Amino acid sequence: MIRRTFVSLALGLSLAAVPGFAKDKPPVTPPAPVLSAAINPDPAVEPENILVLDLSNGGRVLIRLMPQWAPGHVERIKTLTSQGFYNGIVFHRVIDGFMAQTGDPTGTGGGGSQLPDLKAEFNKLPHVRGSVSMARTDEPDSANSQFFIVFYPRFALDNRYTNFGRVIAGMDAVDTIERGEPPVNPTRIVQASLLSENKPRPVISAPVAAPEMLAPGATAPGTTGE
Repeated sequence: MIRRTFVSLALGLSLAAVPGFAKDKPPVTPPAPVLSAAINPDPAVEPENILVLDLSNGGRVLIRLMPQWAPGHVERIKTLTSQGFYNGIVFHRVIDGFMAQTGDPTGTGGGGSQLPDLKAEFNKLPHVRGSVSMARTDEPDSANSQFFIVFYPRFALDNRYTNFGRVIAGMDAVDTIERGEPPVNPTRIVQASLLSENKPRPVISAPVAAPEMLAPGATAPGTTGE
């Protein structure tokens, strides 16, 4: 049975606790360290943590990976990138105003790598424009290889999907990724690499237009917005 890996829009409630002043209060466990949401936009800093996506639309996207946010997920992205796993993979689910999802070698939403699924590393860092998070099924510990890039802020995803990086350059290329579920002419990752590898930019062939003629009774697939 195929398990489709997806990103859903869900509304979450946040609860705030106000400490009291009881004298005989039991010891309180210290809060977890607060993660900084600050992103260094300079790609020259820690180039080993800059994921480079050369897309078939001719754009180049630089993503700063944040191991301090999600060390296991960042390591997985680096491992698959070094194996050439993402080369040629399409953006198979792209919803206007929401996100662009990729990382499935089958292009169906149900595929992944041969590596085991990852344990969730959910955090409260905000899903803002350009945030990069891991896609998963309904099971929290089911992320494997698929990830998505957010077009606009989607704070309902915070602490529900593992946020592991952010686009620091090339968001214009992300904005022009073909929409659809799946797109008629999907944008693909021609080459994924780490900036520290200094790989030359690949030659991008001109995209082939979809045929305009449809068989009698056939309908062209459309995009679904949320």
